[in-house]
Amino acid sequence: MLKKYSFIPIAFIILVFGIIFIPKIVKRVTDSSVIENTRLSAPVALSFLEIDGQLRKVPDFVFTNQDNRIITNEDYFGKVYVVEFFFSTCPTICPIMNKNLRTVENIYGNRQDFGIASFTIDSKNDNPKRLKTYAENLGVFSQNWNFLTSESESVFDLANNGFNIFAGINPKVAGGFEHQGYFALVDKNGFIRSRMDKFGNPIVYYLGIDEPELKVQGTDMIIEDIKILLNE
Repeated sequence: MLKKYSFIPIAFIILVFGIIFIPKIVKRVTDSSVIENTRLSAPVALSFLEIDGQLRKVPDFVFTNQDNRIITNEDYFGKVYVVEFFFSTCPTICPIMNKNLRTVENIYGNRQDFGIASFTIDSKNDNPKRLKTYAENLGVFSQNWNFLTSESESVFDLANNGFNIFAGINPKVAGGFEHQGYFALVDKNGFIRSRMDKFGNPIVYYLGIDEPELKVQGTDMIIEDIKILLNE
């Protein structure tokens, strides 16, 4: 008689498991957390940015850095580098973006095959001396991080047409300039690279400011993707 009812405890355990855990599994699938965790653990493939059938490469540029040295795109050949557009008196997103870039620099700043290019959009005020002070106040002393200035026309053309990152003058906003808070990632051959979304399209840019509602922050993503490009 005992053998006849020995299956009851097992059935009871299965029933309890189903009641407690299945709703949680369904919820994780519904809110994409299972997919998100799988994506994070899977190898990341970085795509090239393609426009009109052409792989987008960083255009030629000539700027002056905080040490009053001429810096061109050729100085970054053979390096993986991050690009941003900012200005030194920006009261909103720039301090956050550069704080996040400091995190990136703390990891890769000693490598000779890595760099950062910060282009100011305030050409009138951000001369090399001011950019030098800005860099020092930020705690940046690395030769691999250039704060760059040039004529307004050059920097706006580079931002809007070279990288497709909006930047412009707007007297109605704080600081007098408007720009998108994105980072661009460039490989050792000068091509703009990025992750792909779930549909296979390039995300293109990385958020320069972290947003709490995002499961994966732009800073974390770019740190991971820099490592991938350095190993290519």
